[in-house]
Amino acid sequence: MQKNFSEYEGVIGLEVHCQLKTKTKLFCSCSTQFGAHPNTNVCPVCLGLPGCLPVLNKRAVELAVITSIVLNCKINETSIFARKNYFYPDLPKAYQISQYDQPLAVDGSIDVLGEKIGVVRINLEEDAGKLVHKEGYSLVDFNRCGVPLVEIVSKPDIKSPDCAYQYLISLKEVLQYAGISDCNMEEGSLRVDANVSVRRIGEEMGVKVEVKNMNSFKWVERALGYEIERQINILKEGGKITQETRLWDEKKQKTFSMRGKEEAHDYRYFPEPDLLPLVIDKARTEELENEIPELPSHKRKRFVEEYGIPEYDAGVLTSSKELARFFEEVLKDYKNPKAVSNWIMTEVLSIISPEKINECKIKPNLLAKMLVMIEKGEISGKIGKDVIIEIEKTGKDPEEIVKEKGLIQIKDEESLILAVDEVIRENQKAVEEYRSGKEKALGFLIGALMRKTKGRANPELANRIFKTRLA
Repeated sequence: MQKNFSEYEGVIGLEVHCQLKTKTKLFCSCSTQFGAHPNTNVCPVCLGLPGCLPVLNKRAVELAVITSIVLNCKINETSIFARKNYFYPDLPKAYQISQYDQPLAVDGSIDVLGEKIGVVRINLEEDAGKLVHKEGYSLVDFNRCGVPLVEIVSKPDIKSPDCAYQYLISLKEVLQYAGISDCNMEEGSLRVDANVSVRRIGEEMGVKVEVKNMNSFKWVERALGYEIERQINILKEGGKITQETRLWDEKKQKTFSMRGKEEAHDYRYFPEPDLLPLVIDKARTEELENEIPELPSHKRKRFVEEYGIPEYDAGVLTSSKELARFFEEVLKDYKNPKAVSNWIMTEVLSIISPEKINECKIKPNLLAKMLVMIEKGEISGKIGKDVIIEIEKTGKDPEEIVKEKGLIQIKDEESLILAVDEVIRENQKAVEEYRSGKEKALGFLIGALMRKTKGRANPELANRIFKTRLA
């Protein structure tokens, strides 16, 4: 992809719809629970029945304000809800309550790999329902109708698909850390649309195309790469870009046209007559600002400075709020930050993802206890890897696992001498290589000893005995 970038550049803006972490919907008391039986989390308000009036969810407003704060936006003292009119089977009112010319917040930014990506606006809005397509017909589930969303619209500051991917990663981290959303794309908590155009470097912006149907950040990256190349090829051949909405086909790895792009006037926006203007109290905004926890960029910096670990380690360990908490919990019982970092990154994360670290049976105190056993020489690092797997299977204490399976490290010199002599007799070729000056052969012999003792031999003692017996 992107093979014609020498004289052209992409110009990308992203629209992210993020479900707010509330128990009830934006304008009624229906549950926002995911996975409920179709059309059970509904009422006359979210079904748009005549005569029903919306009542604004206070917590949704607070979370939207927190979103605006963490994205460095200017919060408008007064914002207006508007009706966005369009007909679709899963929109029972035939309009969506959103915000238009007076949104909640404007002019923000987020740091992405040391660069600022601008945020044009943040607005509160309700979600539509969901269509389930069957062969020959479609079903509609209104459970999502009225679920509270914030729409976060970036400035067209994004120049490449990779930058778009990193922007989304950074945005997701901030939203999760601040407790705004779980950002679960599989459940529809986070959805991304992209506006993309290309231009010759230094010229004015080209005609933009909207791309939808991107169900992961990697899909976004691939779809943008394809679309940028498609547009560049059209321009190189003397054609013109058509403003339209296109869908991404992951199987075919290409976009295809869905419809002509709507403009704002197509939606016939007008102020929502059933809702008063939303006035944000400055004192309450300050209170909410004080509730915001340590955000990932600050936590990464603190981990490097306080624990002396590399920036790479800090980046991995802060990739989710849960993982960062796990790391610091382990350090309460085992005070070697780099060792803890290494074990988490290589062993724990090979078993469980950062976001689901709380769901695994490897609890911080159990990992710390196992690391203490390695430090004391009770078990080897190799045995430790097996113990980690067993902890995840059973949830048992590492001492109990080591005792049950007979994994205590062999530190008795006489026992090891017998095992070393056996290895020497069985591996005469490696012995001759070592005696001829090939130091690597010693590593082979120690490996053979570890296999014979099932990883229980004390490495330092084994090394010393081999050198003595081979001298």
